[in-house]
Amino acid sequence: MAYSILVVGTSWGGLNALRELVGALPEDFRLPAVLVQHRHRQSDHLLSTFLQERTRLEVVEVEDKMPIQSGMLFVAPADYHLLIDRGFFTLSTDPPVRYSRPSIDVTFYSAADAYAAATVGVVLTGANSDGSRGLRRIFDRGGLTLVQDPATAESPTMPSAAVRCVPGARVQTISQIAATVAGLAATSPDDPMPRDARGVHRFDAPHRLSPPGSA
Repeated sequence: MAYSILVVGTSWGGLNALRELVGALPEDFRLPAVLVQHRHRQSDHLLSTFLQERTRLEVVEVEDKMPIQSGMLFVAPADYHLLIDRGFFTLSTDPPVRYSRPSIDVTFYSAADAYAAATVGVVLTGANSDGSRGLRRIFDRGGLTLVQDPATAESPTMPSAAVRCVPGARVQTISQIAATVAGLAATSPDDPMPRDARGVHRFDAPHRLSPPGSA
C-alpha cells in the first residue's frame, strides 16, 4: 500500500512525545507529516523551532493554502483548525471542537476525506478524547491507524479513547510508531506533491470544511 500523508495528534504531554517521534524519523523520510498539538490560542512559533532542533527534516508552521510537500513536517498553527485537501492546506476559524482549535478530529477527518486509504493517523498522549473520532474516520476509509500505548503515555486519556473508538488500531510505543511510519515512507512512491514542484500549483478556489461535532 502506498501512503500519501501522515497525521499526528497529541495534547497533554505532547511536547515530549513529538520530540521523541520527530527525533526518531530518518533524514530521508518522505511522507509529509502533519502535527496537531493542542496549545493556547496565543502561542507563538516556538513549537516548530523546538521540533526543528531535533530533526534535519524541515519543520514549518502551516499557512493558509500552503502546498503539501513530501519530506516535510507541518505544524498546525495556534487558534486555527487545520484542514487537508489534495495537495494543500486550508486554515479555518470555525468554532472550537471539544474546546480545541486546532482540533485533531477536524484535521483527521479532512485527511481521511482527501486521501482515504493513503492516510496514516497517529494518536499520542493527551488528557481528552479529541482525535478518537477522526482516527475512526481514517480507519473506516481504509487508512492505517496507530495509537501510543496508553501505559507509556504521559497522559493516557487520549490514546485510551482512541483504542476504544478504533479497536483495530495498532497500539505501539513511540519508538515503534516511528519505525512503522519510517518503513511505510521508505516504500511509498505516492508523494502528494514532490518538493521540486513547489510553486507550480495554484490554489485559487475557496475551500472550507465544517468541523465534526460542536464545541
